Amino acid sequence: MNDIVGGAKHNMSDTLIQRAKAGDKQAFAQLYLQQKDRLFRYAYFKLGNTEDAQDAVSGCVTEAYAGITLLKTEKAFSAWLFRILYRECCRILRQNINRRVEESLEGVDYAVPETHHLAPELEEALAILSPEEKDIVLLSVVSGYKTREIAETLDLNHATVRSKLSRALAKMKNFLE
Repeated sequence: MNDIVGGAKHNMSDTLIQRAKAGDKQAFAQLYLQQKDRLFRYAYFKLGNTEDAQDAVSGCVTEAYAGITLLKTEKAFSAWLFRILYRECCRILRQNINRRVEESLEGVDYAVPETHHLAPELEEALAILSPEEKDIVLLSVVSGYKTREIAETLDLNHATVRSKLSRALAKMKNFLE
């Protein structure tokens, strides 16, 4: 029964994607509403604050809307969308780093990103991971993506993602124990 319901939902999303590719703004808006919470959660944990996360999601949605006709297959929509978000988050991180470097050169202190929504232990555990490991953990744990979807998003081999996720989670577990 779940396969029937899941299949109907998948077909409905495929239809929305086809309509959005044909220029239907309402269909694209519905696709956004289906993904918005996952997009925001990923961006928030990647960037560490609400304002930057909202900016990243906004930039992602704008770019996705402008480029949806370039999407090759409907099945790739979610991974394609998160790839755009990933690049947008990286752009914002680079922008923030450049801004902070300029400020520090001027002798102005800059604030640590607000991550008060995370337990301090979890913050510390995430901080021990490499940027790639952190991305994989956030996409898996926070955004709920399967390793195949993460592999598509980050342009990595599926087996590589699976092993890096396992090692990163083990690293975090050892740190927290």
